[in-house]
Amino acid sequence: MIKTPQLKAEKVISALRRFGFEIIRTRGSHIRLSHPDGRKVTVPKHKHPIFAGTLHSILRQAEISLEELLEKI
Repeated sequence: MIKTPQLKAEKVISALRRFGFEIIRTRGSHIRLSHPDGRKVTVPKHKHPIFAGTLHSILRQAEISLEELLEKI
């Protein structure tokens, strides 16, 4: 199992866009992305890197693995 890296929101959002997600809404410091098949993901965009638990939640919502995400970065 790979140790969860600390990633900035910009990198996670750009990787998700490579999977076909599009930004549909920005509210405060949170970005909402949607995929054409109906999956929706919320990514917090703060100054600090995304916490490991939050990153795992994003990956669950997007239905992709950590390895797949890291390949797209």
